[in-house]
Amino acid sequence: MPVCVKESLCVVYSGTKHAASAMAESLRREIGKDGIRVTCIEPGAVKTEFVSHMRADVRQSVEQRLGDMVQLESEDVANAILYAVTQPSRVNVNILTLYPTQQA
Repeated sequence: MPVCVKESLCVVYSGTKHAASAMAESLRREIGKDGIRVTCIEPGAVKTEFVSHMRADVRQSVEQRLGDMVQLESEDVANAILYAVTQPSRVNVNILTLYPTQQA
């Protein structure tokens, strides 16, 4: 569930996320043969201070959309990164997607 204020903005949000994933995949294919690993970490809703920097109307919309969902903590994302980079050199964690359990 992307955190979008208006559905029309979700198109741009989702499109840019997909573009980043596609670029990471292309890069992985290009430089993987040289032993360089590329991992795309894709977290869902993460509890950060980001929402507090939004305009009041946008913040209210985001908070309403998230409701009382227990969001991921930054440590959850850090642990996922640690998992990806500590794999043996023969293993490339290509895409690692994390969502809060309650996120639809």
